[in-house]
Amino acid sequence: MNLDPENRQKLLVILALTGVGLLAGDRLVLNPLLKSWAARSERIELLQKDIAKGRQLLERRDTVRARWKEMQTNALPVEVSAAEGRVLDAFDRWSRTASVNITSVKPQWKQLEDGYMTFECHVDASGSLGTVTRFLHEVERDPLALRVETVELAARDTDASQITLGLHVSGLLLNAKAQR
Repeated sequence: MNLDPENRQKLLVILALTGVGLLAGDRLVLNPLLKSWAARSERIELLQKDIAKGRQLLERRDTVRARWKEMQTNALPVEVSAAEGRVLDAFDRWSRTASVNITSVKPQWKQLEDGYMTFECHVDASGSLGTVTRFLHEVERDPLALRVETVELAARDTDASQITLGLHVSGLLLNAKAQR
């Protein structure tokens, strides 16, 4: 296969242009298409996960709505003073039921978003291990929308017959428009 110099030069120009064309096609067409394909694949995967999550929510719709209704029913009253009174009355009721001595109650309101506020309360109490345990049980089982954030227990004497309890709870207050 002997080519004369003129044909060889044409062949080399064609090969060079083909190489440049392939390189340009790779950089300007193929790579962007592959990146676009990968991005679409990721987006499709995310959408499929969202659809699966949506189907699960639809399947659990009645349970979720019942739980939301329960939260609305047991949330603190919309009026701030009534909400404080309800929580403080609950602490009084729980302490009488469990025979625990409450030594201090430190309430504080926090406005988190437009839809709700939290009523945080730090309570210090003392009693025997059994009475403190009963008090914690009363707090946990009450339907009032309170969440126990922290519990601190410490012995007041060497034989641990007297226990001090530091309890931090938060209560949920939904605004009227959030309850709809």
